[in-house]
Amino acid sequence: MARRQRGPSRSYDKPVGYGVPTLLAIGLHVLVVVLSLVTLPQRQPADPESTSIVQATLVSTETTTDQAQRAEEARARAAARQAEEEARQAEAEEQARAEAERQAAEERAREAEQQQAAREEEARRLQEARQEAEAEAQRRAEEAERQARLREEQEAERQRQQEAAAEAERQRQQEAQQRAEEEARRQREAEEQRQREAEEQRRREEEAQRQREAEEQRRREEEAQRQREAEEQRRREEEAQRQREAEEQRRREEEAQRQREAEEQRRREEEARRQREAEEQRRREEEARRAAEAASQGLDRAIEGESDAVANARQAQEAANSFINLVRRAVEQAWVIPPGAGGGLAATVQVQLGPSGELFGATITQSSGDSSFDRSALQAVEAAAPFGELRQLPPAAQRDFRQFNLRFTPGDVR
Repeated sequence: MARRQRGPSRSYDKPVGYGVPTLLAIGLHVLVVVLSLVTLPQRQPADPESTSIVQATLVSTETTTDQAQRAEEARARAAARQAEEEARQAEAEEQARAEAERQAAEERAREAEQQQAAREEEARRLQEARQEAEAEAQRRAEEAERQARLREEQEAERQRQQEAAAEAERQRQQEAQQRAEEEARRQREAEEQRQREAEEQRRREEEAQRQREAEEQRRREEEAQRQREAEEQRRREEEAQRQREAEEQRRREEEAQRQREAEEQRRREEEARRQREAEEQRRREEEARRAAEAASQGLDRAIEGESDAVANARQAQEAANSFINLVRRAVEQAWVIPPGAGGGLAATVQVQLGPSGELFGATITQSSGDSSFDRSALQAVEAAAPFGELRQLPPAAQRDFRQFNLRFTPGDVR
């Protein structure tokens, strides 16, 4: 299509030529002049008769000639114009004819190109069809060859399967016979094995029964021994606990007795002092009786306050003693004395408690020289904590017992 479109564009761009019409117009003018020259001499010999006439006629002839020439020139010009017009028409017709021929040539060229393209397309289709036919033939040949190979392989496979089936059947029969013989042998061996196993099972059961009885007897004896030892240990611990409690109770009673005796002594001394002061007061002058009575009343209130303070101090001291004894008992119960600890070992542990009796820290302030002994003392304090009884003490006593020392010896804790 690009070639077809380029052909007409070249013909349309070609400039129109005026050379041929110009030549035709010049040729036509030359022809007219030649004809005029030829006709003019032929007319002049026709008047030879009279000189006068000729003379007159000459004048007239010259005028006629001039007219004829002018007419001829007019005709020539008309003819030239006509010839020029005809030349232009001829040129236009020539151009139209050339354009028609060019268009026809282009059309023929387009048709030729189309025919050539159609022939090429047809040739391409024929080539493709031929190639496809060749490929199809090749494929069919290959398929036929493959089918032939497949049939051969199938036939060979069938023969192999038949041979394998025959061999398998032979082996199956042989194996069946062998299995039957083996089964009979296994049954005999199994029967013998069952008999041996039954005998062995009976023997094992009897042995297991004897072992169970012996194990049960040993277990009962060990259990009885453990119970006896546990009972003995519990009894010793209870006895030790009772002794510690009795000792503690005795010590508390002695301490309370000493405190009561001291308090009774102080009370008697105070009573004697009050009596002396009262006697002294009675000996005062009568006029100072009111003041003496007021002083006596103030003194009585002071005495009562002091008595309350003494009672509170005694209660605080008893509570503090009880707290310390409780701490010692708890630590002693938690203390596991290392084996081989000598009687001369002693370690001092500083105990720091929180407001609720929780353990803030336990440090060795005086080592025993035995690291295992020192470590057992620290572990005893940590195991016995916390000491919640601290909250039961009066506030002043709580502050006093937030930090205290415990001395560990193999005999006890102080």
